[in-house]
Amino acid sequence: MNSTRFIQTIENIIKPEPSVMEDLVSGLELKTYRKGDFLLKGDETCRYFYFLEKGLVKLFFDNGDKDFIMTFFAENSFFTELSGFLTGRPSKYMIVALEPCEVFRVHKDHIEGLCKKYHTAETLFSKLYSKAPVNMMGRISEMLEDDGKKRYNNFLKQRPDLVQRISLGDMADYIGITQVSLSRIRAQK
Repeated sequence: MNSTRFIQTIENIIKPEPSVMEDLVSGLELKTYRKGDFLLKGDETCRYFYFLEKGLVKLFFDNGDKDFIMTFFAENSFFTELSGFLTGRPSKYMIVALEPCEVFRVHKDHIEGLCKKYHTAETLFSKLYSKAPVNMMGRISEMLEDDGKKRYNNFLKQRPDLVQRISLGDMADYIGITQVSLSRIRAQK
């Protein structure tokens, strides 16, 4: 199991002692997913923190009428469904592979053990956990304050690497508009 990118990505966040990194890597499990496979289904409890080595996933929920996509994660991303992960309650959110994926995952129990044993691990995961609420506040503000055209342009600016990798349906669900409206916006470009 080659965890080089995982290690490099962590070292860009914090420089842990070798013993912390060894303990962390010892708890890693490499999983592969096909396009359409769920990493987390609705009403399941999220028990893993993930690192996406290869591929693309989306975090979303289904409100009955359509999907509402919260975000996409691509290579070199750490992610989880944070509310279920931290509370131990079943999640209404789902995580699904949009492409074939290679994912390192580490169980919540292993992380908690590391955090009790090493202050550096506690600092690392505190930093990782704190990114999600900040990103979510930005996402909520965008959905409340911006129209579909502005949200589309923001996406093009912030995530140009994903434009060719996600379907028009997923793009429309992320922006919060219909595919017809998205097609009109794209035609104006």
